[in-house]
Amino acid sequence: MAVLLETATLPRQDRAEAFYAAMMSASVPSRVEHEDRHGEVHARMDFWQLGAPDLFRNEGSGIRLVRTPRHVRIGAPERLALAVQVIGSGQFSQDNTDRRVHTGELMLVDLTAPYDFAWSGHGASQAFQIDYDDLGLSVETVRRAAQRLPSSPLYELVLHHLTVLPVVSDSLQGTPAAEALGAATTQLVRALLSSAADDRQWHPAVGDVLFTRILWYARRHLTDPELSPARIAAEHNISLRYLYKLFAGHQLSFEQWLIGERLAGARRQLASPESRHRPVAAIAAEWGFLDPGHFTRRFRRAHGMTPQEWRRLHSNPD
Repeated sequence: MAVLLETATLPRQDRAEAFYAAMMSASVPSRVEHEDRHGEVHARMDFWQLGAPDLFRNEGSGIRLVRTPRHVRIGAPERLALAVQVIGSGQFSQDNTDRRVHTGELMLVDLTAPYDFAWSGHGASQAFQIDYDDLGLSVETVRRAAQRLPSSPLYELVLHHLTVLPVVSDSLQGTPAAEALGAATTQLVRALLSSAADDRQWHPAVGDVLFTRILWYARRHLTDPELSPARIAAEHNISLRYLYKLFAGHQLSFEQWLIGERLAGARRQLASPESRHRPVAAIAAEWGFLDPGHFTRRFRRAHGMTPQEWRRLHSNPD
């Protein structure tokens, strides 16, 4: 995470100018109006680079952002922003449509067109920003989707994803997984907009994107003994039946996939020098195999040798 602005460290008379500079570096040109320009202007802006797309969070006192036709003519990357209002409520206007954006609601902003967005008092919004070229959808499809976001079956899923994205992004910064997270989020946003716009060309991708996100979630929780099909289905707002259907569509059994992933994790740990003195049963339990005999049978079936034999074969001597 990069902190673009923290007004608490600045003299009061410099805050409005610093806010404008930070906003212009993080997004597209627009006019910035502060609710109390000569009073208590305060803000913090955070920025995460996730490969080509990025995540931008702004929290602070009342503001109004106005992107006029003149700003559009100045030029900027052809981008859009899918934002979630995380504190307070805002008033958003674009394409002859006005709406109130409440806490916990999504807002789609076409950054290639004029818009007006404001909140009063203390508020916060975070936006996933992506180029149209990377999204792979037409401007017409995006604008059609903007009017119908809540109609998509993926609305709650994407809302939850964007809400927790800063915390996840912090843990992945500086790793190859950060770019993978950006690509996965792009796919999820594409599926949301396609389904909301009723663009049937992309409907088959919805299940694929959801399946990819489920695998990513499950791999992050492989060592959690509470991980179960019911929990995964609940976390992704789908039925247990649909979860099994997704795996079957990829010629997989959920249970067999989970066992295979956990065996792979145990196999890596058995060969790790840091774990050479840990009992095999302890490693097995860490990866969800509470019965050592069951673990040994599963391991032998998958790898043709016992866990102890694997450890002796792959551990490096001191």
